[in-house]
Amino acid sequence: MAFAGRWELESQEGYDEFCKLVGIPDDIIQKGRDYKTVTEVTQSGDDFTWTQFYPSNAKVTNNFTIGKECEMHTISGKTFKATVNMEGGKLTVSFPNYHQVNEISGGKLVETYKAGSVVLKRTSKKI
Repeated sequence: MAFAGRWELESQEGYDEFCKLVGIPDDIIQKGRDYKTVTEVTQSGDDFTWTQFYPSNAKVTNNFTIGKECEMHTISGKTFKATVNMEGGKLTVSFPNYHQVNEISGGKLVETYKAGSVVLKRTSKKI
C-alpha cells in the first residue's frame, strides 16, 4: 500500500529530451514543463487505480492488477495492452515507446521513464 495517496511533482530531470523523443508536440512540452502534475493512487491488494492530472484539466486514469494484462492509456490518447509487474517493490510496465519504473524512495514517489538512452526522472511528494 506504499503507493496509495496523492502525490505532487517536486522535480524532474530530462523532461524536454524525453518528451521530444516520444513525439510530444513542442507546445504541450512547454505547457507541462513547470506544471506540478498530481498523481492519485488507490490500491487494494494487487489492484490499482492510477490517475495523473495535467494542465487544462486533462487527466489519464489507468486501472490495473499486478501481473495481469490490461488496457492502458497515455496522455496523447493512445491505448494499448500491457502488464504491470511488481519487482522488488517497484512497479514496472512497458509502453510502446518507453519503459517505466515507479517506486517509493525516501517517502517520495519516483517515476523513471526510459526510451533508449534517454531518461526522464520525476520525483513527487505526498500531499
